[in-house]
Amino acid sequence: MKLLFKQRFFSWFDSYDIYHEDGSTAFTVEGKLSWGHRLEIYGPDGTHLGRVQEEILTLLPRFVLYEGERPMGVLRKEFTLFKPRFSLDCNGWEVQGDFMGWDYQVTDAAGQFVLSASKELFHLTDTYEIDVPDPENALPALMIVLAIDAAKCSQKG
Repeated sequence: MKLLFKQRFFSWFDSYDIYHEDGSTAFTVEGKLSWGHRLEIYGPDGTHLGRVQEEILTLLPRFVLYEGERPMGVLRKEFTLFKPRFSLDCNGWEVQGDFMGWDYQVTDAAGQFVLSASKELFHLTDTYEIDVPDPENALPALMIVLAIDAAKCSQKG
């Protein structure tokens, strides 16, 4: 399953549309007024599915991932000098990224591929392609990509 993640050009807060390969809407994400990033995730029919919430007053960005109202994991940016690194406490998964911080892979505890995300360059807004072999992992995969994108944005600002 492939998803195309596109940030909306005109929005006050971070808002995204996520599409299936066939162009149909898979998810919508609405940024909400909050201290730190708060991204609410909705299904194509408008049902609330989850949230990515930045914890404030931390040295490095840290995000709690919620499925519905239940916390399902935490993504933390780690201190490194060159290569961006994130630790993930969710489903026993692990994140690995490239030197420039544009491409990421997530594997499970057994080293099996869970998802990959690649940032497409030369777009006016953030655009990622997410490859998720198991559709059951689509929502957590989206949350991880949203948290990484928000963490990179927090470090710039």
